[in-house]
Amino acid sequence: MSYTAAVITISDKGARGERVDTSGPAIRAILESKGWNVTYTGIIPDEKEQIKSELIKCADDMNINLVLTTGGTGFSPRDITPEATLEVIERRTAGIPEAMRAESLRITPKGCLSRSEAGIRGRTLIINLPGSEKAAKENLMAVIDPVEHGLEMLLGNGSADCGEPHHHHHKKKAPSMDEWLREAKADSSASKVGMYLTHNGVVRGTAKAMVREGTKDAAPVTGMIFSYDKEKVEAAVADTYRQDGIHYVRVWLNEGELKVGDDIMFVLIGGDIRPHVVAGLDYLVGTLKNQCVSETELSC
Repeated sequence: MSYTAAVITISDKGARGERVDTSGPAIRAILESKGWNVTYTGIIPDEKEQIKSELIKCADDMNINLVLTTGGTGFSPRDITPEATLEVIERRTAGIPEAMRAESLRITPKGCLSRSEAGIRGRTLIINLPGSEKAAKENLMAVIDPVEHGLEMLLGNGSADCGEPHHHHHKKKAPSMDEWLREAKADSSASKVGMYLTHNGVVRGTAKAMVREGTKDAAPVTGMIFSYDKEKVEAAVADTYRQDGIHYVRVWLNEGELKVGDDIMFVLIGGDIRPHVVAGLDYLVGTLKNQCVSETELSC
């Protein structure tokens, strides 16, 4: 199932056009890379009634499954996103912000200062993320998979079996490479980048045995069961950042039962000079294919 999401940036300066919002687009990119349908985005000031109005609109009028806010979770007198959230939710989901703070504390002792809240209004889950792009991404990645399982329970007629692994049989919506490049060039790393290279892998109709091993009687491929190990992918990305001259890395992987021609993966690498970027792309794609993914070809 594909879920809908809203991303609302809460920032006085952002709402006045005095600061470029990077956390909102970054959060949207993560959601879309995982197959979510982001149907609403906005930037509003740190005003409690306006925040409450946006949250209520997304939940009650637009029936959005997941609403993520970014910003307003610190100690500043204007940071009132958690208070606004508590006034509109009906049931708290305390484990979500606890998990996000635990992840932040692994990175910095200042993670304990986050006042993020999360809760349910009707059939909508609302989660507060920090305003920092880096922290917002770290917090979201810490909970996004169990959040999807929680929504399965929230939107279902009964209780999902938490003891069973959660399998995705749908294929994801592929990202826009044009949008990826725009966001990469707006990233803080852009001033160090002299070249971006992309890779788009697709399901082919010829069997791997025929292409790589020269087998002549391999049956044509009709599709593929594709999956990946999230932790190994994250490790591969981290290792790629350690390659010479690499300053920007982004990966999207599909999953589920795919057809011939469907996208398997998108990779975007940015670096200082061509030899470094070519080497970085080759390293990452090779690592993903050989260590991180599982491909089962389907044939007639």
